[in-house]
Amino acid sequence: MWSVTAALAGFLFGFDVVVISGADKKLQTLWNSSDAFHGAVVMGMALWGTVIGAIFGGLPTNKLGRKKTLLIIGILYALSAIGTALSNDPYLFAFFRFMGGLGVGASTIAAPAYISEIAPAKDRGRMVSLYQFNIVLGILIAFLSNYLLSGIGDNDWRWMLGVQAIPAAIYTLCVLTIPESPRWLVSQSRIDEAKKVMRILSPDQDSESLISQMEEEHSDSPSENIFMKKYRFPLILAFLVAFFNQMSGINAFLYYAPRIFGEAGLGEKTALLSSIGIGIVNMVFTLVGVNLIDKVGRRTLMYMGSVGYIISLGLVSMAFYFHWSGLAIPIFLFLFIASHAIGQGTVIWVFISEIFPNHLRASGQAFGSSTHWLLAAIIPSLIPTLFATIGAATVFLVFTVAMVFQLLFVMLMMPETKGVSLEKLSKTLSK
Repeated sequence: MWSVTAALAGFLFGFDVVVISGADKKLQTLWNSSDAFHGAVVMGMALWGTVIGAIFGGLPTNKLGRKKTLLIIGILYALSAIGTALSNDPYLFAFFRFMGGLGVGASTIAAPAYISEIAPAKDRGRMVSLYQFNIVLGILIAFLSNYLLSGIGDNDWRWMLGVQAIPAAIYTLCVLTIPESPRWLVSQSRIDEAKKVMRILSPDQDSESLISQMEEEHSDSPSENIFMKKYRFPLILAFLVAFFNQMSGINAFLYYAPRIFGEAGLGEKTALLSSIGIGIVNMVFTLVGVNLIDKVGRRTLMYMGSVGYIISLGLVSMAFYFHWSGLAIPIFLFLFIASHAIGQGTVIWVFISEIFPNHLRASGQAFGSSTHWLLAAIIPSLIPTLFATIGAATVFLVFTVAMVFQLLFVMLMMPETKGVSLEKLSKTLSK
């Protein structure tokens, strides 16, 4: 239940990232924005907030603790939802979207770190991937909400954005019920509190011995940072996993799904309905990934996702190039989403939360998340301009080539972390 509660931050993440897609064209028309201003400021400002949240989110996660940071994240989401719904100019709107972005960025550090630190090794992949499941559930509900609220009036976009305040308030109240991470408590020398939490988490294990292992790791390295030579390999792994995640084009697609379907010749309502289909496929295949991650391992899922990416993105590029009409592009994009959900979508936050030692986990998460979100801010911001200049076919071809390199990364570099304790992984990867 503690894992599920922390993972609800992912629901708000998914909802916040995608809900803007329903208001995309309405906002551009309302404020008569150029493609560049609309892409970079109105649509892109939340992602720049996410970059800042990811870069600096490790600070409160380390200093204040995982629980307090998760609480702050809920408050940011609620304020963002209410603020954007009431905004009357693009700059105020962008400010509140930026605030929500701070919550998204920080949640990609605090939630996976918290869950990985309270989960037993044999179930850690499934537990941490609950965060990803909640992301895609949030995405689905946002697409569905946008579809249902579309057309209720001239200000339907305000309702689309404002409704997020309800799950944000529920999540914030739920976080009040969870304890602090025992591994963070050990890092703060609050040993008695850590022992109390560990007795609840692992009643059938010797909590004294578990706490001693955590103390030993922490005492060995009080003044280390992730940029030391011994942590170069996990740092490279975190960078490449995050880099390839965004070079698939996933966030560009989620932000502009209705617009991409419109480029393919579908009407506005059909485009929004197809977006709901994307959300359903995403959730179904994320569930498959969540159930497989502790059975077949992280690398196997990445192999499956990489091959699926290459096939689906290649087909989407061809469809735009040869002007295939009808349902060709939606079907290929459904395959793309399925490939992402079962591979990168399920693996990324689990893998990054596992490869750094306890005392550097938040810093490592911050580095991986920052890489992820910096690219996630740049790529979607460029999409309207790229579609208008080089065309959708070329854009999706670039994404296809990038996924060939991801497949090589999985084959040649990526270690398997399934079922290994965090302390043992720390010794193996940090040399």
